[in-house]
Amino acid sequence: MKCNAAPTIEFKFHFERSRRGQKRVVVGERPSRSALPPGRLPRVTRLMALAIRFDQLIRDGEVSDLAEIARLGHVTRARVTQIMNMLHLAPDIQEQLLLQGGVDRGKDPITERHMRAVSSLIDWRKQRALWKSIVINGSQPGQANVDIGPI
Repeated sequence: MKCNAAPTIEFKFHFERSRRGQKRVVVGERPSRSALPPGRLPRVTRLMALAIRFDQLIRDGEVSDLAEIARLGHVTRARVTQIMNMLHLAPDIQEQLLLQGGVDRGKDPITERHMRAVSSLIDWRKQRALWKSIVINGSQPGQANVDIGPI
């Protein structure tokens, strides 16, 4: 008796994104995510990393300016500027943002709004005082009991 069924080939595959964001097919099991620390990265941590990445893209000449980043990311130039202003933070504050632990559930303890208030200060000593107040007291921007002096 003759069988007309086509042969079937089975294998496992998954999609990965390249550095430029293009998807590619990879044969094999998806790597386990259990190696990652629990929780999700806070939004300000991801934005700080994004600001550093944008800066590196400009330095390497892969993009010409912030306007090109905005076009490629389908966001406004103002939004890119808000993200890039995180580079004005004192280096130790940037490091703390990048190294803070994951959030298991609920709202992020430190918001982008907090960081806009901190990065708007030019003096790193004033930034650190406001940052300390936000971290210790969990105060909202504009409610911190810190004398930051004239801006």
